[in-house]
Amino acid sequence: MFDNLTERLSTTFKNLRGQGRLTEKNIKDALREVRMALLEADVALPVAKAFIEKVREKSIGKEVLESLTPGQELIRVVRDELTALMGEKNDELDLNNRPPVVVLMAGLQGSGKTTSVAKLSRWLIERQKKKVLVVSCDVYRPAAIQQLETLAEQVKADFFPSDITQKPVDIASEAVNHAKQKFYDVVLVDTAGRLHIDDEMMGEIKQLHSAIQPHETLFVVDSMTGQDAANTAKAFNDALPLTGVILTKTDGDARGGAALSVRQITGKPIKFIGIGEKTDALEPFYPDRLASRIIGQGDVLSLIEDAERNVDKKEAKKLVNKLKKGKGFDLEDFRNQLVQMRNMGGVASLMDKLPGMGQVPQQAKDQVNDKEFKRMEAIINSMTLQERRAPALIKGSRKKRIALGSGTQVQDVNRLLKQFNQMQKMMKQMTKKGGMGRMMKGLKGKLPQGLPF
Repeated sequence: MFDNLTERLSTTFKNLRGQGRLTEKNIKDALREVRMALLEADVALPVAKAFIEKVREKSIGKEVLESLTPGQELIRVVRDELTALMGEKNDELDLNNRPPVVVLMAGLQGSGKTTSVAKLSRWLIERQKKKVLVVSCDVYRPAAIQQLETLAEQVKADFFPSDITQKPVDIASEAVNHAKQKFYDVVLVDTAGRLHIDDEMMGEIKQLHSAIQPHETLFVVDSMTGQDAANTAKAFNDALPLTGVILTKTDGDARGGAALSVRQITGKPIKFIGIGEKTDALEPFYPDRLASRIIGQGDVLSLIEDAERNVDKKEAKKLVNKLKKGKGFDLEDFRNQLVQMRNMGGVASLMDKLPGMGQVPQQAKDQVNDKEFKRMEAIINSMTLQERRAPALIKGSRKKRIALGSGTQVQDVNRLLKQFNQMQKMMKQMTKKGGMGRMMKGLKGKLPQGLPF
């Protein structure tokens, strides 16, 4: 998300850094570029106009114009205003009410509502340690109830059965009563979507809301619909007392305008964003972190949290001890590193959060992709344990067998072995006294500006 916007802003800020001092003229030129970048990102026109006006007011102030680093001061102003535009801080789900906390999910058909119910269930179970019940009130869409039942089983949430012959209000009321009797912490109520906003749909969901009095009413919206996402959210907000928004499919939206428009247009916070198709691909929305990513400063805090949650600490410690004892880094270790990277959302997710990646050419980014890493993992999986531990054994006939077993070519196997050798040399440097420091010094200047070393 925001790939194009980040690229445009990085170019604009780079030009500003070259200025000895800022004047009203070069600020005006820079803000024209920022405005164009926002509109290209599909940010709603009124939102873009208001944003530029606020940045202009602060940019021509004494603090920026007389700063020793005026270009950086302007970047700070843009970052702060982006954060304010998206809501300042993470607006958490209110789970402090008397259980069961009832969460009503609303949205148009195809917005990813049912999948979001499953993702939110998993987040509540794994990260908040809650006992979760899910129920489907969608009696119109074929197989909607079965879909939620299947997803609930995958994420280990309990499913309350419903039937297409029942009324949505009755289903929801029975589910909430059941949750009270069985001491559930949270009930997630999935509602029917429509292809467009209509009076019948709004009437039904208002009735449903009135019957169960949810603590949270979340509107699920597809970020790829751009400005329409914010406008649809507003229409729902006019009809229902929304408490927040879940923005889905952000991994497929290179523009990201919806994230910048929703809060301003609806006045409601984005609480979560969907970052992929898997059930673990839902993250709390942090405006400050996203603002840093948009201007190319990365999101190190989220990177650390990902590592804390997904990296196998025992395996990491085992590898460190192994290297300290002078035992070589082998292909089995290499494969484990690839698996750990996949668990953290893949290389694309990591690159998105690294500072300075906005300055790396797109061509260079494209060369490092998750498909390539999956291919590498498949090649290593086709090797015997002996070959993984002693890569020097892998010669002509073995290479052919490995390529055949992994559905790749011999040149792919050769490329992997070459990359492994480079990784092996790097690991040797790291284990020498002061090797890490020397390695980073050597790399400095070859890496994008802003990386934390």
